[in-house]
Amino acid sequence: MSLQLREKVSLKAYNSFAVEASARLFAEAHDDEQVREALACARRRELPLLLLGGGSNLLLTADVEALVLRMASRGIRQLADDGERVVLEVEAGEPWHPFVQWTLQQGLVGLENLSLIPGTVGAAPMQNIGAYGVELKDVFAGLTALDRNSGSLREFALDECAFAYRDSLFKREAGRWIILRVRFALQRTAPLHLDYGPVRQYLAEQGIGKPTAVDVSRAICAIRSEKLPDPALLGNAGSFFKNPLVSAELAERLRAEHSDLVAYPQADGQVKLAAGWLIERAGWKGYREGDAGVHRLQALVLVNYGRASGLQLLALAQRIQADVARRFAVNLEIEPNVL
Repeated sequence: MSLQLREKVSLKAYNSFAVEASARLFAEAHDDEQVREALACARRRELPLLLLGGGSNLLLTADVEALVLRMASRGIRQLADDGERVVLEVEAGEPWHPFVQWTLQQGLVGLENLSLIPGTVGAAPMQNIGAYGVELKDVFAGLTALDRNSGSLREFALDECAFAYRDSLFKREAGRWIILRVRFALQRTAPLHLDYGPVRQYLAEQGIGKPTAVDVSRAICAIRSEKLPDPALLGNAGSFFKNPLVSAELAERLRAEHSDLVAYPQADGQVKLAAGWLIERAGWKGYREGDAGVHRLQALVLVNYGRASGLQLLALAQRIQADVARRFAVNLEIEPNVL
């Protein structure tokens, strides 16, 4: 089936902030050929090509003068199974959380800590998504990407992706690579990651002494649902700021002033601070200006109460950044892609 192009399409339903903005051209790609067709069409019309997955890591601040291509390919294939290790190849357009739940139904371990993260499989490597002690790179077995420059396919192994905290080669070279398929190495039996206190606490409260991967997933879904608003009900993109990495010296100085500082020492000597703690301590939790605000239960989440524009949300974020820098000498980095 050939690519179906539409003009002046509202993107409100395609971004989790529910910000109103329109795309000059819009199309959905269900296979590799439609991706190539979209690239050719964008070149003919001298327009940029903007990829869109679930729209959950995006803040639109204006109409998009581009061909917006929503990745809609679907499919999960088993490539290998030695009785313990199972390798799956998943199309970029598969919604992330349903895929995680599918793996748990198959008795596979590895993705349970990444439950309830919005978005699609193809977008996951861009950010090296992570939660509750697990990152995508921990279960990554490779991916297939299309090089926009040459039009050729390239296979990427783990060490070629330059994964880092909420970062990757594909994020740094976002204008070059189109992720088509991602491969995951999961286990039938493996130790569970229960390092985060809230997860252990929830399991204990439920009387679960020997949790399964499904139990961990349920715990994380409950914790996230309690803290994070549902984008279907209240526009948001989840965590809006990255947890900053600072020097041990700065962390010690802040701890001397704030005994309850939330900080995690890193292997390289730096210290990761909780951005939500910094924002809440600065007094922004629950703040609202018009329809742009900070969630009342989680200071790390900016929300659209109805008709906030992307520019209004960005302006609020920049005010928070400036205030945190002034109070704590810490620079917060915005996590979503701002267009």
